[in-house]
Amino acid sequence: MEFFVFVCAALMILVGAVGVIIRSHPVHAALSLVLTLFGVAVLFVAQDAHFLAAVQVIVYAGAIVVLFLFVIMLLGVDRVENLRTEPLTSQRPLAIIVSLGLIGVLVAAFVRGSDALHERGEGINIPDLTTGTDANTTQLAESIFSRYVVAFEVTSVLLVIAVVGTVLLARRTKTVVAENLK
Repeated sequence: MEFFVFVCAALMILVGAVGVIIRSHPVHAALSLVLTLFGVAVLFVAQDAHFLAAVQVIVYAGAIVVLFLFVIMLLGVDRVENLRTEPLTSQRPLAIIVSLGLIGVLVAAFVRGSDALHERGEGINIPDLTTGTDANTTQLAESIFSRYVVAFEVTSVLLVIAVVGTVLLARRTKTVVAENLK
């Protein structure tokens, strides 16, 4: 099973990396980068590095790629595409098959999870999370969301302000340049 997970994650990484290089459309290249970063997150999970996998998905696949997409949109990738022609004819059936497979996996996980809850009996034993394999993640979460929550939130607000400021400066520059050209 571990070998299968490794092969699937390696294929995700390789296909995504090649997609970043060969895609001519910048948005498609950014989405290929997301595939690569998700593959790396799967490898982290396979190595029981769950915190690193979460950081990989949240920070890199989430924030960094969204930042790339902001830059791409600010640069003005306004190529109009005809939405009536479908470049990949097998895309819709493949998407339906993958969606049904994911729904099946989710249903199986819920059924198995509910069976595990009913088998335990009256109460669920909550282990001591300050020791064991997830102790570091638990202690980090306690620090961030208790002692340093104000600094954490101020940093997030500053990042949002920076993104909004960048968008406003880019729009103002375009309107000023357009007025000067008239």
